[in-house]
Amino acid sequence: MAISTRTFRPVLNAGVVYARLAGSAAPMESIGGIEVLELAIAEDTKKQTDYTRGGGGTRAQVKRVTGVTMSASLQDVNAANLARAVFGTATSVTGGTVSNETHTAYRGGIIPLANIVPTSVTVKIAADTVTMAGNYEVRPEGIYVLPDATGITDGDALIIGYTHTGHDLIEALTTTAPILEMYYAGVNEADSGSASTVEIFRVQLGAAKKVGLIDKDFGLLEIEGEVLSDPTKTGIGVSPFFRVRMQ
Repeated sequence: MAISTRTFRPVLNAGVVYARLAGSAAPMESIGGIEVLELAIAEDTKKQTDYTRGGGGTRAQVKRVTGVTMSASLQDVNAANLARAVFGTATSVTGGTVSNETHTAYRGGIIPLANIVPTSVTVKIAADTVTMAGNYEVRPEGIYVLPDATGITDGDALIIGYTHTGHDLIEALTTTAPILEMYYAGVNEADSGSASTVEIFRVQLGAAKKVGLIDKDFGLLEIEGEVLSDPTKTGIGVSPFFRVRMQ
């Protein structure tokens, strides 16, 4: 089949991006909503000046590619995306019951618990067997001891019991920069929904420059990475960096 000779092909793409650790046997999973995905090719130009005549000019030049970078704006700050962006590890904490988590009480302050969104909470002073009530608020982030709490003194050792439904846990900066295999599957809305795909064989992510916590608009997770050469892609005319298919 001959390459398409049609000239008219305006582009306004939408699509899905899949990823997994490069070389792994894991499934290629969607990373979720994505607002921007770009590849940028950087080059270095060597020029030889023409000194054989007045006025100069360029006698010859050589262009060498110095790198390919990937940048993306992720709309879904899910556990997998966040862990990759902060060089962290993500684990799932199973829900259950905690019977004797120990803390120190200070009136007017929050007590962060080991698990979020506690329910069926009981609070006891360690030196007493009486369950305290009415001196604290149960919040998603933990137990807030009221400023005018009675029966609780600053520095009291508390025993807290509760149940929880589980959560995702991300420990930041615990691993090296991940290398991902990425796969873009898009539709061109400006060209009758024609399909295209881009396979990016190996992308080594950089750490997220920032992780938004409070903002006035929807948050985005901005990531960047260096597209590395894939030594398994060999042969004349075979790119070791990325491959595009266009309908």
